[in-house]
Parts: sequence; C-alpha cells; structure tokens
Amino acid sequence: MNRIRFLATTAIVLVMAGAASAQTAPSPEFPLPYDSQRGVFSFATGLERSLAAVVRVTTLGVSTGPSRDGNEPTAVSGGSGVIIDAEAGIIVTNNHVVEGGQKFRVDLADGRLLDAELIGADLATDLAVLRITAGGLSEVETVDSDTLRTGDLAFAVGYPLGLDQTLTMGVISGLGRSGMGDAVEDYIQTDAAVNSGNSGGPLLDSRGRLIGINTSILSGDFSGGNDGIAFAVPTRIMMFVVEQLRANGVVSRGGIGATLGSLTAERAVELGLGFVRGAIVEDVVPGSPAERAGLLRGDVITRIQNRPVANAGSVQAVVGIAPPGTALTLVYLRAGTEASATLNVEITEPGGVQIGASAVQAFGASFAQTPSGIQVQAVEGGSAAAAADLRAGDIVTEVGGRAVSSLADFGARLGGRGDAVLTVARTDGEAEVRIRR
Repeated sequence: MNRIRFLATTAIVLVMAGAASAQTAPSPEFPLPYDSQRGVFSFATGLERSLAAVVRVTTLGVSTGPSRDGNEPTAVSGGSGVIIDAEAGIIVTNNHVVEGGQKFRVDLADGRLLDAELIGADLATDLAVLRITAGGLSEVETVDSDTLRTGDLAFAVGYPLGLDQTLTMGVISGLGRSGMGDAVEDYIQTDAAVNSGNSGGPLLDSRGRLIGINTSILSGDFSGGNDGIAFAVPTRIMMFVVEQLRANGVVSRGGIGATLGSLTAERAVELGLGFVRGAIVEDVVPGSPAERAGLLRGDVITRIQNRPVANAGSVQAVVGIAPPGTALTLVYLRAGTEASATLNVEITEPGGVQIGASAVQAFGASFAQTPSGIQVQAVEGGSAAAAADLRAGDIVTEVGGRAVSSLADFGARLGGRGDAVLTVARTDGEAEVRIRR
C-alpha cells in the first residue's frame, strides 16, 4: 500500500508540475486530442470513422460430423477484416482466415450479415481479398507504412476470442521484422493486444488510418496467448498484393536468380565479419539477373533499395513485391570491400528448374549439396514447394522413387512433366512430398 501511495503522490506532483510549465510553454502545432466537452484526452474522433469499416469474417466449410443439414457448410474458422474500398465492397483479411473455405460470411459493424466472394488469396504474405455487395459501406483511409517510426501509437481492431468489435492500444515496437518463416516478410511489430480472432483486422495509427493488417502473435508458450508481441503486414506490401489479386486473382512474382541465406553469428565468425545483419549469396543461377549484375557466392547483401537488410527475408520482402522489370539496387560486401549493383527482377517459369554451380532452384525452393546429402536450404512462401509442405532442412533421398547422390543428378531428374515426387528425410522420420508443377 505504501508503494501505491508513493506512486500516486508522485503522479500528482508530476501533473501539477506539468500544469505549471504549460502556462509558459508555447502551444504545440498539433495539440493532443482533447475532448473539452467531457474534459478527457481521447483518440475517439479519429478512430470512430474507421471502426465502421472493420468486419467479422466467418469461413464456412463442409462439416465432417453428423448433421441434420447433410453437407450444408458450417463455420470452420473466423477472424476479422477491413473494408478498403466501400464503393466496390473490397475487404482485406488474412489468407489463413479464409483458407479451405467454401463460403464466406461477413458481419458488418452496423449489424448487417452478408455473403462474400473470395477474389483471391496470397500465401506468401498471408493476405486475402473478399468482395461484398451492399450500400452504405464505410472504408478506412490507407497511408504509406514506410512513414512509420518506432514509438508511434498504434491501435488494433478486430473480433478477438468471440467478443464483439474490440479496440486495443499500444505502440509500434519494431519495424522490418522478418525471419518468422519462409515468406515475404517485412512485419510491423506492436505491443497492442492481439488475440485469436484479430487475424485480418486493421492496425491503425492515432488518426485512425490503416497502416497494416494484423497477422500473427509471438507467444512464449503453447497457449497462443498474448505476450505483447504481435505482427502486422504493412500497407506497403498489402497494396501491391491487393492490386494484383483484384486485377488477376493471383499474385505474380519475379526473382533475381540468387539463393540467399541469413547471416548468423556462426557464419559471421566464419567469414570474419563484425556484424550479424545481412543476407549471404549462397549461389547464383547461370544467366540470371544476379549473375549479370556480378553477384558471387559469399557476397553479403547489406542494403536493398536503400533499405537495411536484416536477413534473407528482408531481400525477399523487396523482391517479392517488385513488378517484373523493376530495377533494384543492392549494396553488398565482398572480402571486406563494399560495392553496389543494379539488377532487374524477372519472372521465373513456374515449375522451371535452374541449376547453379552449387545449388538448384525449383518450385520455389533451393537445394544444395551438403555432407548429409541434397538438402533443402529455403522454401519461398506461397510457392508450389511450400504448398506441398517441403521444409527447409529436409534431405532429399529419392526423386520419383530413384535414389539421388549428386546435385547434378538431382537437378536432371527434376526436369520433365507431371508432378515431382520427392522422398525426404526429416528429424521425425521419412516423408513423401508431391510437388505440383
């Protein structure tokens, strides 16, 4: 109790001191949001305009149990979403909210219940676009997430844990987060409370403008509870994906023809580097943009398009949303000397096999020869390899039922038509992976 009284007394002194200094301090150009009628500080005015655009999304699928309605779709998952185009009825949510669904239902903030059409989804960024037909819709204003700074206020909105629309507040606690999986990652990190059901809902700034789509949380145990670390896809990536899904129903991505790995402490010591942030070029595909730009195995990429590179995911986050033909500028280190290169993003043929000097790229995955055998080095999110559940670390022992021993043999056997069937060894046993071309 004494400690509580002390803190309370201190707070009163600070408030009084602040009030005294406010008499002499000049008024800020943009004063804090203050509701003079109620005598309280509040962000409600800016946020209320956006709350009407936040919806609940319910995904329906066929029930596997007995039902009076036979095979009538029932709710199998749910989350949140946000209307970004009221006139066209366009809603953005997460791919994992709608994945595997047959029908989709949207609950509006005003109580209306509507059927929605799935326009398209993108596994690599975990985004999906739905469309509803209705009048009187509200939409959220979208701003460029590249203007964010660590320490900015942030508000998460959604329908968590079966509750009605819920608003939580925190700060932007980190930017450019990646390394959570094999995907296009450039997450906004926030400590605003995000729980199950918030997926697909908006992350807003203090003026109620959209800065990201809430996607995942980092939990310290297996409960999935909120530990104050949540991630959102920034609007920089969201707008690229939404535009492609609205136009084509799918997202087309290019590549640079380089197999990349993340710079770890172990690799940094091995290379004699005094830092642990960057992406290592593990291999370069012959004839690729990376080869034409002069990149070599062992180069460490430190910046791309003037953005710092934390790991391989940082490069993929830029390449993955660059339209084919886009010129990208890289800064890299080679033998301790800094250099730069410019290369163009090119579309790679789906299902094509590219064989480099020490690695093979195919189906959105890269493979290299190791002492243990042909090992999967990385799997690109949203690729055919990812859809088949091929995993980084897998050791390929057979292709099409025939043993493989060398990288050249492996690359040759991946060619041809039809599905590629790989037998892989994992820590938990052997598995068969069927990759559709």
